[in-house]
Amino acid sequence: MSQVNKSAIHCINPDCLRPYPQPWGNKFCNSCGANLQLLERYVPLQTLGSGGFAQIYTVWDTIAQTEKVLKVLIEDSPKALELFVQEAEILCNLEHPGVPIVDICGHFQVEFSHPKPRKLPCLVMEKIHGLTLEEIQKHYPQGCPQVLVLNWLLQAIDILNHLHSRKIIHRDIKPSNIMLRTGAFSRGAVRGDQLVLIDFGGVKQVSSALLRFPSRSTRLFSSGYSPPEQLTGANVGPQADFYALGRTMVELLTGKNPADLEDPVTGELRWRHLVDVKPKLGDLLDEMVKYDARSRPASATVIQKRLASISQAAPAISLFSQVGQNVQKKFTQITHQVNNTASPLSNFWQRLKGTSVQITTAFAQATSQTVLFTVKTFINTILACLSTTWAMLLAAIGACIGTIVGLLLANNTIWGKQLSVYIANQLPGVLNNTSNVSGSEIISFAVAGLGTSWALTISGAFGQRRRYFIALITSIIGYGLGWVVLASISVPTANLAYSVTAEGLMGLILIAVSLLTLGLGLRSHNIVHALTSAFGTALTFALLINLGILSPSLFNFLLSTEASQLAPKVIFFSLLGIFNSFYLALSHYLVVPWLKLLGWK
Repeated sequence: MSQVNKSAIHCINPDCLRPYPQPWGNKFCNSCGANLQLLERYVPLQTLGSGGFAQIYTVWDTIAQTEKVLKVLIEDSPKALELFVQEAEILCNLEHPGVPIVDICGHFQVEFSHPKPRKLPCLVMEKIHGLTLEEIQKHYPQGCPQVLVLNWLLQAIDILNHLHSRKIIHRDIKPSNIMLRTGAFSRGAVRGDQLVLIDFGGVKQVSSALLRFPSRSTRLFSSGYSPPEQLTGANVGPQADFYALGRTMVELLTGKNPADLEDPVTGELRWRHLVDVKPKLGDLLDEMVKYDARSRPASATVIQKRLASISQAAPAISLFSQVGQNVQKKFTQITHQVNNTASPLSNFWQRLKGTSVQITTAFAQATSQTVLFTVKTFINTILACLSTTWAMLLAAIGACIGTIVGLLLANNTIWGKQLSVYIANQLPGVLNNTSNVSGSEIISFAVAGLGTSWALTISGAFGQRRRYFIALITSIIGYGLGWVVLASISVPTANLAYSVTAEGLMGLILIAVSLLTLGLGLRSHNIVHALTSAFGTALTFALLINLGILSPSLFNFLLSTEASQLAPKVIFFSLLGIFNSFYLALSHYLVVPWLKLLGWK
């Protein structure tokens, strides 16, 4: 426990004139003289608020060395005392992770003599560290995701099933009385946080007979959540909890208070048009919030079964899901008519009917599945083509800009010229003939690679993690090394520094494309993506050369420092970016999925 929490103690005497702060370590209040260490164990630290007829405090358990919650009844009416004692007794007998745990010695009384004699019933229970659903909803002003709400509803119904099986009705379910047992809520994530139902101050325990035929009870309600029968003090049964829970879930889905969704005439909720929700889930919630308790689900078990079918990963909805049923229905009608008019042929007709129904059902299912698969494949193909086209376009633009900027930086800036001279001085150790070599070429190559990788990263295609810095570094290194390989394998000539060879061109492409691809931050199978894109791009250029469409000598501009060669360089690096993007798409959408299907994770 931190020193901040131990800085002061709070006196729980309602009549104390100065209850806080009391010095840490004091056993008695400096203002009213009340005992500050309850049962010589619990030290009140601060108030958490008030609930009903009680005051809530955070206390420090000196034995367990942890924070807990203390509930103190400050109302002295007999009914308030009855409800408080009932809550304590019920909580002490409940064993469920969705219900706060009460200490073994957590139910006791504290006596005060000043300024007037009085006894205060106390209840100590575990402190739930987390947020209420009311607080979580503030993260979703337009409504919480359906998957979260469904998870919460499943847990809440499990808690209610536990309570109702012990003849206990909560009667005060609302977002502020439901918490998640967690330190911090992760927005948008589907987590396994334990739901906890709190504030059992309005709980009611009934007999088995009263669960079937609910009796009249003390009027207790929360506006917007309590059912009509509870507002009027009429018969209250388990359906009252279903009503309140249903309205709570509707509020979480829509982000609107249930009172604002009520039809002014009928009182029914009008909410389905505000949110896209599973039809079965929407129907269930509508039944839970029915005005008439008899129209609501009969028990928590019934709701659990319906939720189980809703939460299961159901197959995609078929466009022709009703074909089989409709055909069978019509076939049954015809069968009935034939049986009434041709009874001697009934046995033969029954066999024919069974076979026909099976064939019809199988045909309907196969047809619907084929249509679904075709539509889904078509849509995915369109999206993949659009994503690939976008990546190819950006890669071409990035390569074009990078090539132009690289030449300008290398030939028209002081630091670019200095770097070119430095690189040229280092090349003799790598290349055999450096008499006509300028370091500006390797700079232009590096910046062209930088522009290409930046554009591909911006596109966000192929499931990459957008690692801008790493992509830039690997592309600079890849294109720079590619130029070195191109120059080292090329043939020296009298007029040019080098004459480009097919081998040198292939080496440039393989190194530049593979290193650039490795730096993109693809989520898996990075080596496969790199090899596919590098060899695919290289083989495309090789095919064009073998077909006579291109000649290696046409690429001599890559080793030329003349400004007139800018346009061919722009075209080459743009094509390099386009082919790289195309083969990345091929790898992402075809090669890697097949490898995963074969078990290569």
